[in-house]
Amino acid sequence: MSVEKTYHTEQMQKRVDEYISQFKEGYFSPLSMLARLSEEVGEMAREVNHFYGEKPKKNDEKENTIEDEFGDLLFVMVSFANSLGIDISEAFDRSMSKIESRDKDRWTRKDGEGDNHE
Repeated sequence: MSVEKTYHTEQMQKRVDEYISQFKEGYFSPLSMLARLSEEVGEMAREVNHFYGEKPKKNDEKENTIEDEFGDLLFVMVSFANSLGIDISEAFDRSMSKIESRDKDRWTRKDGEGDNHE
């Protein structure tokens, strides 16, 4: 039975770094990381297509879940960030600030505020 865990980005980055640091090869190059990320996005797309799309799995295909693929994507993204010395929390905060400002009036709000789609 697994114990439910909650990680902060700092803990995730530290855990990935501790894992990668035990190997002489260390982190892959940025280009290899991008290739790995692309592979994982493809695997996610395949799972989403199997679950929500029109393409069922073949009988001999192993069972993966979308949740498993999110985990794989997250591992590669954290590895990529670590390899480039990027703090995920800072990157996320900058991105959210940009999105919250740029897109604040883009969508129809549930509370009716700023509703300019009429």
